[in-house]
Amino acid sequence: MMKRRDFLHVGALGGAVALTGLSGCGGRSPETSSLGPSVATQPFELEEMTLSELQSGMESGRYTARSITERYLGRIDELDRKGPLLRAFIEVNPEALEIADALDKERSEKGVRGPLHGIPVAVKDNIGTADRMHTSAGSLALANSIAPKDSFVAQKLREVGAIILGKTNLSEWANFRSTRSSSGWSGRGGQTRNPYILDRSPCGSSSGSGVAASANLCAIAIGTETDGSVVCPSSANGLVGIKPTLGLISRAGIVPLAHSQDTAGTMARTVTDAAILLGALTGADPRDSATSAGRGLSDYTRFLDIDGLKGARIGVMRNYFGFHEIVDAVIGQAIEAMNDAGAEIIENANIETRGKFSDSEFDVLLYEFKADLNAYLAGLNADVSARTLEKLINFNEAHREEEMPYFGQEIFIKAQEKGSLSDNSYLDALEKNHRQSRDEGIDATLKKHRLDALIAPTGGPAWTIDVINGDHFGGGSSEPAAVAGYPNITVPAGDVFGLPIGLSFIGSAYSEPMLIKLAFAFEQATKARNIPRFLPTLAI
Repeated sequence: MMKRRDFLHVGALGGAVALTGLSGCGGRSPETSSLGPSVATQPFELEEMTLSELQSGMESGRYTARSITERYLGRIDELDRKGPLLRAFIEVNPEALEIADALDKERSEKGVRGPLHGIPVAVKDNIGTADRMHTSAGSLALANSIAPKDSFVAQKLREVGAIILGKTNLSEWANFRSTRSSSGWSGRGGQTRNPYILDRSPCGSSSGSGVAASANLCAIAIGTETDGSVVCPSSANGLVGIKPTLGLISRAGIVPLAHSQDTAGTMARTVTDAAILLGALTGADPRDSATSAGRGLSDYTRFLDIDGLKGARIGVMRNYFGFHEIVDAVIGQAIEAMNDAGAEIIENANIETRGKFSDSEFDVLLYEFKADLNAYLAGLNADVSARTLEKLINFNEAHREEEMPYFGQEIFIKAQEKGSLSDNSYLDALEKNHRQSRDEGIDATLKKHRLDALIAPTGGPAWTIDVINGDHFGGGSSEPAAVAGYPNITVPAGDVFGLPIGLSFIGSAYSEPMLIKLAFAFEQATKARNIPRFLPTLAI
């Protein structure tokens, strides 16, 4: 009997064969010869280990926090600095082993703080850490910047006994500098590469976090999203990504893009691990008024229900399909799997306002980027000379060869031209965003069809890296949840020619418990994640 994960994988490749004209009888196998040989890597003892397995290993004495950290650091040295040159990390934590030793001592003397005690976590290089690492958003302008205070995210990680393993590469300034940017490229970190096929994009902006977790360079990772920057790299790298409701996780100490949409999110190889990490990061923070509702939970694992799809009403946002016929086939099989698991599938549960707030979204982002970034830069240490957006623009021009060898800063310039957040044009655009994405968008669709969640393809297969022309983004479904500030969970659903495809579960504000329940049941029914093979290219 064919396992469900085999069906999803073979079905996707079978569709690719039929649609690209390759012979399915007597021709080359798309899974072998057309994908070419993988880059040789050393066997990795911790490959695909879950948080539970790592904790069991430490409890039994097989591992320690130090030995686990050493193994991940060795893996980073092999695959990030040598081997496939993934470039997932900008820098590793010089204090990681020292922290691990202290946590091992605490384990032996006092016990564990919880499921993240001694676990190495990678964080995106826009998340502030008041230690010996820099927080630069990938920019050479902030290459010497040490955060004056831990971000709330870093503070919470330290409280639960996690080890901040290092800072991951990203699309510089969270992919908000140029209209022709290449996802995963930054002045400090260079170009991050997709571990499935190395000349393919890792998507962004949390590119390094996605690659690090997928390639087993860390146990789990944290990214940030304004629109798609957690769910897209999670989908492209075969991960579970949770973009939570805005305000569930404090934004304090994170290099901002736009406060009406920014949030940190969790990235992991399983729904369980992503949910554990989410619970560790929630909480009210006086530095971020959006967290004052206090709706976050410290434990989301109680919603991990293998039968979670039984009786659930799932709405299919068909107007987010159609950008890639093979992706449609993969998600079609995923829908069949949910139906088999007891879900009631409601077709054509479309967001009727789709596309009507894209222009206003960009306008809001420009206004908020200027205001929020200027406020952030003003609070940095004396080692940073570019203390305003205007000075950043000047810095980039003065360092054009290093900072703008491939693409420019058109978005920076557009943002600099904007006025203040009291401008009527900004206020009107923000009101339009919230009304059309929330009241007339996600909420209206859920209510109309009496749904527990909406689903759509997270995105398409990763495109070829192109630093000259920029990203070739085919399609996706992140916008409504991003603009609304609502949760979005992506789960591996299959692949196209070996490149992962994610399925997004989207709900209303603070519906994380329901979405985690559905995502976990889907994951367990399909087991669609495949381990990266580090193929150099898709041979044709």
